[in-house]
Amino acid sequence: MTDGTNPPSNPQPEPAPGSGGFGPAPGGYGFPPAQPGGYGFPPPQPGQPGPPIPGGYGYPNQQPESAPAAFVPAPQPDWEAMADRSEAQRSRRRMVFVSLGVVGALLAGGAGWFFFARSEGGGPDNDKPPVASGSPSPSQSASEENAVTVPNEPTQLRDRANNGPAVQLAMNPGVELVKMENRNELRLKGGAESFAQGNEQAVDVTKSFTVTTRVYSVTETGTRMAISQGDGVSYSFELGFEVVSGKKSWVFRVQTGEKGAAATAQQVVVEAPEALKKWTQLTGTYDAEKKTIALYVNDKAAGQAQVSGIWAGPGPVQLGRARHHGIWSGSFVGSMDRIRIWDKALAPEQVAVLDSGNLSKLGKPKHAWLI
Repeated sequence: MTDGTNPPSNPQPEPAPGSGGFGPAPGGYGFPPAQPGGYGFPPPQPGQPGPPIPGGYGYPNQQPESAPAAFVPAPQPDWEAMADRSEAQRSRRRMVFVSLGVVGALLAGGAGWFFFARSEGGGPDNDKPPVASGSPSPSQSASEENAVTVPNEPTQLRDRANNGPAVQLAMNPGVELVKMENRNELRLKGGAESFAQGNEQAVDVTKSFTVTTRVYSVTETGTRMAISQGDGVSYSFELGFEVVSGKKSWVFRVQTGEKGAAATAQQVVVEAPEALKKWTQLTGTYDAEKKTIALYVNDKAAGQAQVSGIWAGPGPVQLGRARHHGIWSGSFVGSMDRIRIWDKALAPEQVAVLDSGNLSKLGKPKHAWLI
């Protein structure tokens, strides 16, 4: 990998004249320089006339008749030494080329790693753990399996339970999905646009169910509902924070009458003296057989109430608001994660392990978001 720039080159110096360099030496590739006097013949000696007249390969040159010269055999090249020198030159060239290749690869690799490190993390704003060298990258299927949002739909929280028809939650502009070091959380700013809404109902409230989420409230006034279901004139259930009789409280409330009258609502309330800026696990259950609702705070039983049943109001599941008397209210301000719904009433000993993350004995939830 490169960062878009070529690795620095290393130009080689021009070979010194006569040194052999990378090209052929004067006199032919791998052979000694040519001597005056022709290939394989001695140079003219002082007192002899100019260039010899060839007399045939291996025979003496013709001399003027007036001064005949004795026969001088032509010296033969040392072919073995010449072959050794030629092989030595080729070896040196191979070593130089290999060295240049290694240096170039290291430079290119260093530049690529620098670019990769810059793009994949290492900066102060990136809290992803580094990937160990040589570790395989996750497959596309694994990446999709762990995705928090619907593929190609970054504003829809993905239902990760895979236990029946999925219910995706569409986030409105007043909601922000925040990536933490090893998890994700939903931050709600409060107001009319601060909610996430499902594409359908998440649970049949005429049957047993459990709803749970972890919340972090940044306000201690008014009514602040983390999760609810229903619309039209009223909620079917709601779970969150409320000031009840002047006291800060956690509340799980259900509607038993189809008109949503206050007189037909049933609730379990527990005081919340330390609700501000502190993560709290809230769980509400409905046992259709026993006709009871129960509230758990940080996996501990907080109370229960008898009900005649729950009104199955139309409308999908909601995060951050609830329907009261035909209007949306109870806007939650803060964060939440670990949102799950079971289509059964969890027993107290099962709820006790929710915050621990050891859910193997609880059975698969029907719906789950931000787990």
